[in-house]
Amino acid sequence: MATPPRALDTISLCSTVSSCPDRNGFYGGFQRTDKPKEPLSKAQIIAREKKWLYMIDNWSIYMSKNYKKIRDRCRKGIPKSVRPKAWFYLSGAYLLKKKNPDVYEELLKKPGNPATIEEIKKDKHRQFPFHEMFLDEQKVGQIELFNVLKAYSIYNPKVGFCQAQAPIAAFLLMHLPAEDAFWVFVSVCDVYLQDYFIPGLEVIQNDAGILEGLLKKTCPPVYRHLQKHKVEPLLYMTDWFLCALTRTLPWETLLRVWDCFLAEGIRVIFKVALVIIGASLSRHKVRKTCTGLCETLAVLRSPPEHIMEEEFIINNMMRLNLRVEDFQIEHTRQKARRAKQKAQQDGATSGGAESSTSNGRRNMPTL
Repeated sequence: MATPPRALDTISLCSTVSSCPDRNGFYGGFQRTDKPKEPLSKAQIIAREKKWLYMIDNWSIYMSKNYKKIRDRCRKGIPKSVRPKAWFYLSGAYLLKKKNPDVYEELLKKPGNPATIEEIKKDKHRQFPFHEMFLDEQKVGQIELFNVLKAYSIYNPKVGFCQAQAPIAAFLLMHLPAEDAFWVFVSVCDVYLQDYFIPGLEVIQNDAGILEGLLKKTCPPVYRHLQKHKVEPLLYMTDWFLCALTRTLPWETLLRVWDCFLAEGIRVIFKVALVIIGASLSRHKVRKTCTGLCETLAVLRSPPEHIMEEEFIINNMMRLNLRVEDFQIEHTRQKARRAKQKAQQDGATSGGAESSTSNGRRNMPTL
């Protein structure tokens, strides 16, 4: 099977590298773009920036009394100049940093687990190798990436280090100072993607079942096609969820999706996944050419470019006919199903509740 174009970024540099970076710092790779971004007028940019700065200055009031305004402005896209501070507040990292002064520096002074440190060293050069921050070991990007991953492995030894965390940490370092990036990273790993990186991957298996149930509701023909060819969700969605789409989406799309993700939580990743799956296989002609598992996976792993565009993803994500209750129903179903399976495996006469996938994890404000 051919390697998806975006997978090349994690393998090696290739000959199609420009001599100068694009506006986001990429010299090459699938996330580089030379297309000009459709400009807003100077007046529009200033107006949006002022709204966001005022909102951040009154953050607790907005979060408690006018969260819908925050959500709606995130869906429109956060102004580039404000995005670092907005993400810092949206994720709750500003509270973590306030409660834990000097902790990041103290973590950096500790030696850490030698085996974990070796794993991090082996993995850090693979993250965004086309980006100006991560071109070589002497660049500040690789140094700070090592520091953030090491600090987290000490901060949360239950998780330690998982390879899927590295692109998330690198992505955050492109937007935030190292210490702020660390606290956003802590929030993402411990709240938004709670228990995703624990050995056994029970939560991602549970969420695979939820995704399948939601696909049945939103796009029955595609659901039936995947069932017919035994295309299990874990075969195509694991990287999307574990890496929070950082290795999947074009850059401008990724930024817009993360604006929403940090405001609304894991439901955004589900919705983007549903858009990609549904749009990639929505045409009967396409499904007809996918005569088996391998052909179907090839389409899902390399969706058509227009499907991955910023406006397509965001607009179709908002059009999905899904309520918060739909996610809760599927979560309950999967919880019951997995409890039943566990009871059968243990030879028990009655199933117990699954302990690691409480719906309390990753709860965002109700829409």
